[in-house]
Amino acid sequence: QVQLVESGGGLVQPGGSLRLSCSASGFTLRYYVMAWYRQAPGKERELVASVTIADGVTNYAESVRGRFTISRDNAKPMVYLQMNNLKVGDTAVYYCNAVHTAWRQYEYWGQGTQVTVST
Repeated sequence: QVQLVESGGGLVQPGGSLRLSCSASGFTLRYYVMAWYRQAPGKERELVASVTIADGVTNYAESVRGRFTISRDNAKPMVYLQMNNLKVGDTAVYYCNAVHTAWRQYEYWGQGTQVTVST
């Protein structure tokens, strides 16, 4: 059974940091692109960052480039999102996503974790 389980969300002040974790099970991670998406109230879900597990190539939304870092640990297997210098505009539910590099119908989502940046 495929599962993506996020953790690490919470409340943080502007300028603070959080690290999100995504635990993956039930599929072979190296065949997938892993990504973090977020959805703020009243807005569409947007891609934050992605990593191709096989070669480690990463991609970031312009709004988070230089502040967020996506990484993976194939042995565990886990995917992380290190978020630094957080802004109020980063407040959203963050979702872990996995999509097969060849067969995109194999796509999975986690349940989401809330990140709130506020004074």
